[in-house]
Order: sequence, then C-alpha cells, then structure tokens
Amino acid sequence: MGAGLWLSLTDWKMETQIDENPNQASETLTFENPHFLQSLFANDLGLLKQLEELFLVKVVTRDGWLKIEGARENVTKAKSVFETLESVRRKGGEITAHTFRLAMNQAHTDEVNDQDGSGAFETGNSLEELTDMRLLGSVTKSPVMPRTGGQLKYLSALQKFEVVFGLGPAGTGKTFITLYNALKDVLGDRSPYDKIYIVRSLVATREIGFLPGDHEDKSSLYQIPYKNMVKYMFEMGSDGEFETLYTSLKSQETIKFWSTSFLRGVTLDNAVIIIDEMQNLNFHELDSIITRVGENTRIVFCGDAMQSDLVRDKEKNGIHDFMRILEVMEDDFTMIEMGVDDICRSGLVRNYLIAKHSVQH
Repeated sequence: MGAGLWLSLTDWKMETQIDENPNQASETLTFENPHFLQSLFANDLGLLKQLEELFLVKVVTRDGWLKIEGARENVTKAKSVFETLESVRRKGGEITAHTFRLAMNQAHTDEVNDQDGSGAFETGNSLEELTDMRLLGSVTKSPVMPRTGGQLKYLSALQKFEVVFGLGPAGTGKTFITLYNALKDVLGDRSPYDKIYIVRSLVATREIGFLPGDHEDKSSLYQIPYKNMVKYMFEMGSDGEFETLYTSLKSQETIKFWSTSFLRGVTLDNAVIIIDEMQNLNFHELDSIITRVGENTRIVFCGDAMQSDLVRDKEKNGIHDFMRILEVMEDDFTMIEMGVDDICRSGLVRNYLIAKHSVQH
C-alpha cells in the first residue's frame, strides 16, 4: 500500500453523540478510504461481531464509516482497538484475524501482564511490539511475525536471553520460531553465532546403531521436518535451487544435526543449540547437553512437558530433576509457557489439538 493511502488517527472525522444517559455514548469513525477501514477488521464482519460480544457494544459499518454505541467505557475500549490496528497498518503490518483478536484482548485487559516475570516485553505494548518483531522475509515474501501473545513473549525471550525454555502443546510454533530466529542470528552480519546445532533423541531407545550408514545417514529421516521449515524460510526459484542452498548450509555446518548419542567430549562455541522434543530426554542426556555449552552460545530447549515418549518413571522424572537444578540458577535462564490459545494450526488439526489437550488435562 502506498504511503499516500495511510490515514493517521487525526484524519478520522469523529462524531460523538451523548445520550440522555451520561454513561452511554455513540462514536462514528469516518475514513476517507473505505478499503482501509475494511482492512482494519481483515474484511471479516464476523470479527466485528466478536468485538460487539466482548465489549457489549453495537457496531454498524457502511462504506467508509463505523459507528460504535454502548456504555461510554466500553465504547472507549472498542475504539482503542481500531486505534491500535491503525498503528499496526501504518507500520506496514498485516491485519489478520489473529491480529484483530490480540488487539481486542489488549484493549479488554488494558495491559498485557508479564506473568512469568521475565520482562520479555513491555506491558501495554504487545501488539505494537508484535508488528516490530519481523524475521527474514524478502521483496515478495512477507516476513514471519508472531501471531499470538505467547509467541510474542517467546520470540522476545529468544532475542534477550542465552538460555531459554519454550514449553507448550503441539502446534504453538515452538520449533519453527526457534529455528527461524536462529537462522536470522547466524546469517546476520554482526552475529556472534556461526552455527546451529539441532539436538534431539532420535528414537525412544536412543540407539540408532541398527540403522544403515554413518551418523548423517542414520539421522536423515529425522531431519525432514527441519528441512521443510528451512525451505519455507527461503524464497528459491525451484526445488533444485533450494537443494543446492540446503546442501551448502549443511556442508558449511551452518546447520548441523546431532543425536544425544554423539555429544560426549565436544564443546560447542559460537553457536545456537536447539534441543527439540526435550521431554523425551532423560536427566543424563539433559545434563550432558548443557555441559557442552561453550563461549558465545545460546541454548534453547523446546518441548511439551506433558507429553513424553519415555516409558520408565525414572526417565520421565529426569526433566523435573533437571528443572529443579536450573531453578537455583534463575538469573541464568527464562521459561516461556504457551497454551492452547497459542495453537495456530487451522481447521481440523487445531480443533483436534485443543480437544486432545482438554481431555488429557
């Protein structure tokens, strides 16, 4: 959208009508460009209905104007939703259903509480910070932005802390956000990091000796989801060009895959270490991994503490024993927990994950 089409809040023609009841108000927000107004609610009248239900107001829109009626306090909060969304658009952000709902939640609660005390983002500015959090992207491909409050806190923590735990159910984007941010850091001109190590327990038994080939061959099957993520992050002309790029990233060891069976005796410097599916690691493995951290290294643990493939109770308790040690070192790490509200997969998959979480908990 060209710069000439942006409307600042001062460009709104606002009419405020005060009913006989001083607690009631009616505000009409008029825009010179109807298309711009429609973009503020993602051209989805269903979102305006949700706003009505949340703030107990009545919303009517036609052409380039929108009227909000209801209790004065509620009208003010509902109006602030559009103030925030206009600010996001002015910064070049795209208004989606997720963005609209986050703006509603911010206005409804007045502030976003940093409940874990991590200081991951400033209270009251979550949506504006979301717009500023951009990863990679190109001329024709939009940059990735966090879509929920939990994702925003997680991404912000990744950019501020050297030891991060990202916990949450499937579909919250833990691994994707972590790998995306790691690539941005490693490929940056002034980054202290030059490698990404992705570490996981490859199978429930942790032994891959029965598979044919060397370590690379044995672990190739488990690299597929990460390869697909990397493919999404780079805009390439063809699959062949991407294969060349991906092979180059691996041959230069910009991205390197490790299983927990191959970590002994190594020190990982100037790297971002991603420990994926951490709930499937026992205490010995977690202990071995964190003692591999060298200079200028960030380590990120991702997983769902409520879902483990481990069978033995002693192994299942390993993650809890590990966390108890880290709790003594609270100044050295931060933990971000995401919930079902942060699941971003759409349709049947999202509904299944939410239903599964509610049944299991």
